[in-house]
Amino acid sequence: MSDAPREDSRHDVTRQQAEDAVRTLLRWAGDDPTREGLLDTPRRVAKAYEDWFSGYALDPDDYMARTFEEVGGYDEMIVLRDIEYESHCEHHMAPIIGKVHIGYLPDGKVVGISKLARVVEAYARRFQVQEKMTAQIAGCIQRALQPRGVGVVVVGAHECMTTRGIHKRGVSMVTSKMLGSFRDDARTRAEFLRFIEVGPGR
Repeated sequence: MSDAPREDSRHDVTRQQAEDAVRTLLRWAGDDPTREGLLDTPRRVAKAYEDWFSGYALDPDDYMARTFEEVGGYDEMIVLRDIEYESHCEHHMAPIIGKVHIGYLPDGKVVGISKLARVVEAYARRFQVQEKMTAQIAGCIQRALQPRGVGVVVVGAHECMTTRGIHKRGVSMVTSKMLGSFRDDARTRAEFLRFIEVGPGR
């Protein structure tokens, strides 16, 4: 058996090609990738990408595969709020940082709350559009649990707006996806929104 290191390749792109692409961007930005401070930057960036975009290797539905039906007849709303996430905008590759709030009305089965947070992570660690990510999270929960209703609210600060372009800081975007009773019943929706109380002064 050879002791040579195995080539690290993802989606038909080798690590060497990824690092070369970073060197190209450094030159295009106006710097010299061969200077001391930047020599190790391509390796670091490639490693960071493995972390930032690890969601592509994950199937969120797998996290929801194990459910529980012994809930003692509990059928009231379940809410998990303030799930922090870090994502990247697919338009400028700039960070999106914020929180996700999830609620659902069970119909005979529930899932461990850590699994909801893992679903958020799996979708967030990809290039994203916040509206799409909101719908993806809600759809995943709906498929797995078939609850009476699902509500997902996502709050995000988009660095593509704060560090470039219009340069407006302190701005956050709020998106929501309501399914089932969360969409059809105003009282259910209002109860969920009271639980999460999105906005300043909370």
